[in-house]
Amino acid sequence: MSDLRIKNYFKVVRYNESYKDLWNSFVNEAKNSTFLFHRNFMDYHSDRFIDFSVLIFKDNELYALLPANKIGTKVISHQGLTYGSFVLNESAKFFHAFEAFKAMLVFYEAKGVKEIEIRVIPTFYNKMPSDELDYFLYKANAQLVKKDVLMIIDYAHKLRFQKNRREGINKAIRAGLELKVDSNFADFWHDVLIPNLKNKHNISPVHSLEEIELLASRFPNNIKQVNIYKDNKVVAGTTVFLTETTVHPQYVSGNVDKNSFGSLDLAYDYVINKMCNNKRYFDFNISSEDNGSKINEGLIFWKESCGARSHTANTFLLKTSSYKNLIVPRV
Repeated sequence: MSDLRIKNYFKVVRYNESYKDLWNSFVNEAKNSTFLFHRNFMDYHSDRFIDFSVLIFKDNELYALLPANKIGTKVISHQGLTYGSFVLNESAKFFHAFEAFKAMLVFYEAKGVKEIEIRVIPTFYNKMPSDELDYFLYKANAQLVKKDVLMIIDYAHKLRFQKNRREGINKAIRAGLELKVDSNFADFWHDVLIPNLKNKHNISPVHSLEEIELLASRFPNNIKQVNIYKDNKVVAGTTVFLTETTVHPQYVSGNVDKNSFGSLDLAYDYVINKMCNNKRYFDFNISSEDNGSKINEGLIFWKESCGARSHTANTFLLKTSSYKNLIVPRV
């Protein structure tokens, strides 16, 4: 079977609302996707981005997706999400996936797109091996523009909390703190998260309270709020995103007494050890800054004391015109 013939099997179309159900069904079954790629998640902030996602069909069957937005002549996968990817179905084969990737580049170049930036989904989120994109980017001479350090726990090789973390948990118990998994996003947002981000970094949460409540209502099995109470008042909490493979605290914050009372230690002990059913990893998120050029030593120390170890996540930039020289030599 020639490359040209394989290539001719593929058709690329830009996403529009008429493809929503097909897109979502594909995301639910794909081997390297999470609920963040679901349209009910992606579209909550559709007013902020020019969507330029594409669907790639093989023999009229959906074969691959790229969740993406467009700025000028550049497409990003995805600026409004933690990560993006070239999403493939479970039955995708290497050489067909390669031709689908080339077809996507041809399509984007024809639409005036000159570059694609892909914040590649960390591999531990994949449901099965899916490193095709990594190889395709290498063959396309994509430029590595960012490398972040993530701290993760592998539940198959879980390390015990260090002594200082265990002491924090005991502090919380002695202080009479109470942990609840509830839907009280509002008190966490207004009393803890927003003030802390404002005071420490002069920023606001990526999601407004209304947005996170909307997303939690759409994905009740994937988004949970864990709050720590003292005297019926929220003093710390974490908003947890649950994917098929991974537990990920999207937001974590405690009030000024968090070290005195061990409130964050109590929260992390719960989300790490009690929310891990059928999960393989716990993702603490990035511990690097300035496009990965600097490491936050305090964050690394704290996360390692919970048993986390390092993983990296990459962002690549490639030219759409690279398809012209994109071949995989075959033996």
